[in-house]
Amino acid sequence: MTNRKTLKREYLDTKTRAGVYAIRNQITGRALVAGSANAQGTLNRHHFELQCGQHRNAKLAQDWVEHGEASFLFEVLDMVKPSEDPAFNAAQELDMLVSLWRQEIPCHGELGYDEPGRNPR
Repeated sequence: MTNRKTLKREYLDTKTRAGVYAIRNQITGRALVAGSANAQGTLNRHHFELQCGQHRNAKLAQDWVEHGEASFLFEVLDMVKPSEDPAFNAAQELDMLVSLWRQEIPCHGELGYDEPGRNPR
């Protein structure tokens, strides 16, 4: 049996991966598409905040209450590929991936959960 200290050490040693994630409402078609240095962790935070009724995006929180958890899909869409190149800029690569996925998945205006002046990360 693994003890608590070992589990904690494994958790802290786990490398996080930058990537693009989406939260999609399967009833309304609305979506949030964003990027994060820790895509899975950020997606988990969004899910937790919604479950606790504490999400900062009012439109998303309202749809969560109206349609229920089963109506939402949480997914990591893409990950930034690690590179040995010293000139590689992971943040720039992440921004490019987010832009590409936002073209692929309608997530603005009535089809989005974007709030003006807010960064969904």
